[in-house]
Amino acid sequence: MKKIAVVGTGYVGLVTGTCFAETGNQVICVDIDAKKVERMRNGEIPIYEPHLDVLFERNIKANRLSFTTNLAEGIQDAEIIFLALPTPPGEDGSADLRYILGVAEELGKLLTDYKVIVDKSTVPVGTADKVRAMIAKNATVDFDVVSNPEFLREGFAVDDFMKPDRVVIGTSSVRAEKEMEQLYKPFVRQGNPIIFMDEKSAELTKYAANSFLATKITFMNEIANFCEIVGADVDKVRIGIGSDDRIGKRFLFPGIGYGGSCFPKDVQALVNSGNENGFSFEILKAVMTVNEDQKTVLFPKMKNYFKGDLKGKKIALWGLAFKPDTDDIREAPALYMIDALLNEGAQVVAFDPEAMENVEGLLGNKISYATDEYQALEGADALLICTEWGIFRNPDFAKIGNLLKDKVIFDGRNLFETSEMNDKGFYYTSIGRKTVNQN
Repeated sequence: MKKIAVVGTGYVGLVTGTCFAETGNQVICVDIDAKKVERMRNGEIPIYEPHLDVLFERNIKANRLSFTTNLAEGIQDAEIIFLALPTPPGEDGSADLRYILGVAEELGKLLTDYKVIVDKSTVPVGTADKVRAMIAKNATVDFDVVSNPEFLREGFAVDDFMKPDRVVIGTSSVRAEKEMEQLYKPFVRQGNPIIFMDEKSAELTKYAANSFLATKITFMNEIANFCEIVGADVDKVRIGIGSDDRIGKRFLFPGIGYGGSCFPKDVQALVNSGNENGFSFEILKAVMTVNEDQKTVLFPKMKNYFKGDLKGKKIALWGLAFKPDTDDIREAPALYMIDALLNEGAQVVAFDPEAMENVEGLLGNKISYATDEYQALEGADALLICTEWGIFRNPDFAKIGNLLKDKVIFDGRNLFETSEMNDKGFYYTSIGRKTVNQN
């Protein structure tokens, strides 16, 4: 059993703290938001993540998971301190380290015995050195700084943490390495590796992994766009290349671009880090440009269908989160489509199983919100699909056809078979496939 402090109770921090408590550790989470801390003390989980609520409630009841606003109290008995603080992009795309370095400076004043301080946030190469220097300004005891990037997929974060493909730990300290190895042993009993490396390599590993996946998604989106021009079917191409085990089947599904809290921010930050070091990531610059355009790739098709005039048209929108099984709307393609539609004078009625409250907080009454997916369709001129939630995959097409003014679907996630849509008489356009029942 380890005594652990987690500073920051955002998405990464709360999952990290809860999962460590689940394996018998004593965890205290620190956050400056007093209202949020009080809610968590009362058993109210502030984020939506499948299965996290069960672990959260269980470990609070078992007194293994607690919360405080007091940093000194939180770290007093901790052997390992995780920094899970936000690193938002600045205007130039660089990761803003003010929160991490601010806490690091405070830690230096508070340390009374040896502790391992772990960067869990996604941070640029060289951050561990900066954190170490900031703590050392005031520290009078020994400490170590470790880089331990997270690889959590929203919607699957609990499984990803409890059964990781790998654990990456960057440290140059034998003492810290032993502490971290003991901590993570329960999570890799099936033989998946704990990979030790230097701090800079660990920091770059996270950026490199996310940037590669973003590149793979974006490449497939470009292939899909070209398929439409030449008359090929992206689904056939995807299967054809995905069967090559050098390429693999994952991250080859075309759509209206990637969003979320990681891919956009991390690609941008790596490009900026390159610029700061006199290196130009040309591929990643192209990825950012293509992905930005891809988010609204369906808009010209919609405008063309309505003969250039969307004013007064009512558009039903299914899916607001950037991906299913999360309420995260950061950089969600749906928001870009909403903006484009509103600028043309269209009305938008949206439904999402989890993300509507977050969008309402952002957009207010600029759009309307439905109680379910079918209410959104009532009297709408078309259906636009932006997120591939499971409940959208097998809908009642007869009901859809009856509720819409016309049987028109713009599918940004290729949820349905074109042959089925053709047989059911829908005008149906998607990504990288033939549009069916064109006028």
